[in-house]
Amino acid sequence: MSKHYLITGGARGIGLGIARRLASDGARISIGDLNGDSAAEAAATLPGTNHRGFAMNVTDAASVAEGYDVAEAAAPLDGVICNAGILLLKEGGERTPIIDTELDEWQRTHDVNLTGTFLTVREFLRRRRVAPVSNARIVTFTSSAAQLGGYRSSSSYISSKSGVIGLTKAVARECAADGITCNAVAPGMIDAPMLRLSMAPGSEAAASANIPLGRIGTPEDVAGAVAFLLSPDSSYMTGGVLDVNGGFRMQ
Repeated sequence: MSKHYLITGGARGIGLGIARRLASDGARISIGDLNGDSAAEAAATLPGTNHRGFAMNVTDAASVAEGYDVAEAAAPLDGVICNAGILLLKEGGERTPIIDTELDEWQRTHDVNLTGTFLTVREFLRRRRVAPVSNARIVTFTSSAAQLGGYRSSSSYISSKSGVIGLTKAVARECAADGITCNAVAPGMIDAPMLRLSMAPGSEAAASANIPLGRIGTPEDVAGAVAFLLSPDSSYMTGGVLDVNGGFRMQ
């Protein structure tokens, strides 16, 4: 039987790249996105059958639960990929200095990136406690910005993505006894809508020059890492952070 995965924020960018990779590998995909129409359209483009897309607001517990109801109407989920996230920047793609950051920007960023991950993971764990599946997987999303302090990312984004690392470790420790693993992926500069918000047109060559592998990453690069974390090959990994940044950050 094929695996069944929920991807939040999966209607475009990195999330859609992950959906395409997993669907190509034979998985059934449920896409939860703030824009339900976009989620449904994205699901319809995936290879294979029985995919679905629906509206899901990760900052709202009721909406998250409703999304899971839709996703699990036919079968329980084997895993969840917490991809939904936002980066709020000033006009022109500049980060807002801390002294100019308004509380609503700070709160909204944490609501989506950190609280949204918490609500999505909590609902998955609650359902797996009632209806266990073998080798369940949770993949969260942090960022190289959280590990480096960022360059063009805002302080609220950096803080929220740093929080995801701590949450990932807490989840991994708590659910290990249930046979569930939880790992984070930390993308660097990936050619997706969020990166384009902070890059001036024509700056790709200069950005690539700062990456040891000499290029900006693709959603497919991130999708490969996610596919690995969902696979049996990662069964002895939990509470970790998998860097996908072309060598931009080296430990």
